[in-house]
Amino acid sequence: RDSGVLHRRRPLLLHHGRGATAAERQAMGLKSYPANSRYFASLGFVVLIPTRVGYGVSGGPDVEYTGPCRSKRFEAGTAAAVSQTRQVLRHAGTLPYVDPDVGIVVGESFGGLVAIAAAAADIRGIAAAVNVAGGDGGDARRRVDQPCRPDRMRNTFARYGRDNRVPTLWLYSRNDRVWGPAYPRQWFEAFAQAGGRGRFVDLPADKNNGHYIFNRNAPAWRPAFEEFLRELKLSPTAR
Repeated sequence: RDSGVLHRRRPLLLHHGRGATAAERQAMGLKSYPANSRYFASLGFVVLIPTRVGYGVSGGPDVEYTGPCRSKRFEAGTAAAVSQTRQVLRHAGTLPYVDPDVGIVVGESFGGLVAIAAAAADIRGIAAAVNVAGGDGGDARRRVDQPCRPDRMRNTFARYGRDNRVPTLWLYSRNDRVWGPAYPRQWFEAFAQAGGRGRFVDLPADKNNGHYIFNRNAPAWRPAFEEFLRELKLSPTAR
């Protein structure tokens, strides 16, 4: 507060990834991303991290299952998460310290796919989206660099590109062993060619699998993220 006036902050909704098994999804508990949450809060955002239906403390059915490897239906898997995104931001808009009109959605892995899906939906409060290592259908243990139906993933991103409403930032490590080195850029190109607004950033390799760079190597992606905020005048601390 300053002179009795409550300054409202912009929301940053952070979407978690997806566990490969039911046990991993249940063990997620209450997702918090402590280090990255503190970083986003230090920039002036109100950080919102929903533990989505089917995970951890939320429990419930696996509404994000996209089907067997040969017949993936990616959009069906993101639909519930997009709906939850809308509900979380609607609730945030009722809080006196949140600016409901200008926010950002960030996601890693499956959450990155959700972020791009949300950027294609008509959701109040989303002014930009950040996709970190986004996608679905990968398995770095059994199918290194070979995710399920990358062609359908490309078509899904193209559909999101046609409906895209806000600027997006795509961040992928060079040695992401879940998607491999080629598919992420192909997915982005399909998104952009369909009319999507975005920038692809090739992050450095990180240890043995850069898919986990969001948590393991924040200095690698923060400069691109902060530049994205500055260009769009979305950094709360810059106001």
